[in-house]
Amino acid sequence: MDSKKLDLNLLVTLEALLAERNVTRAAERLHLSQPAVSAQLNRLRDLFGDPLLIPVRRGMTPTAKALELLDPLRHALDQVRATLAGHRHFDPATARLTVAIACTDYLQATVAQPLAVALRERAPGVRIALRHLDPPRLEAQMASGEVDLALMTPEHGPAGLRSRHLFDERYVLIGRRRHPGLRRGLSVEQFARLDQVIVSLRGGDFATPVDDGLAALGYTRNVALSAASFLFVPGIVAHSDFVALVPERLARGRSEALEVVECPFPVPGFAVSMLWHERSHGHGGQRWVRELVVELAAQL
Repeated sequence: MDSKKLDLNLLVTLEALLAERNVTRAAERLHLSQPAVSAQLNRLRDLFGDPLLIPVRRGMTPTAKALELLDPLRHALDQVRATLAGHRHFDPATARLTVAIACTDYLQATVAQPLAVALRERAPGVRIALRHLDPPRLEAQMASGEVDLALMTPEHGPAGLRSRHLFDERYVLIGRRRHPGLRRGLSVEQFARLDQVIVSLRGGDFATPVDDGLAALGYTRNVALSAASFLFVPGIVAHSDFVALVPERLARGRSEALEVVECPFPVPGFAVSMLWHERSHGHGGQRWVRELVVELAAQL
């Protein structure tokens, strides 16, 4: 590469093209005309000796070289932006800001709730608007400003969004205190005989991937209730002989009402990440809130 031909604006265009994967949307984001962005893409192709983005039926797909460039390109441009914007100071004590967060009910309880409490203490002028998580529409919602942050499992997130890992979650088995059939060292057979509550996010299902694992061991569990929300489960379990597999963080702080034991066979957990759009990446207030989410997630 001839560094004499390097133009910082070209790298900004490349970043937008890799994020949007569409010349028209990249042009709108950069406030440039479509022909201007197309011309810059041609210059980038000459500069890197690679097509970088290949037209497909809907938009463009990045080449292996382009994907290799994405992370170091963002890192370099972030450093430049941080240097240029270093004089801008966000004061959480006096700032007024609304942050829209999309997440499931489980993450509302485990992450958004402590975030709201922390904001009252550290940034009383910052408000949270909780939104229903809709993965197929998430990228469009973020691009339009309808959603600022998403808390979710990363594999369901759009590839064009920025992300940061928050924590790994696992499942535990809960039941009421002094439940007659719930004890440590439970066998798989004993587990399968318990009356159980499961969570079906679609509503009405009486089987989950857990049942596939049980079937492989030769057992079928007794599912007595299918709930549409994890938040409903600890309450019904605490006042009945039902048991349930729930994310561990949902059971914390409930030791007076619940017994928590290990599941007698391996149940895959899941990762939780925070996702956001390039639109809000450099905003001082949004960046401060993201760092607070990371801090609180580490405390969980």
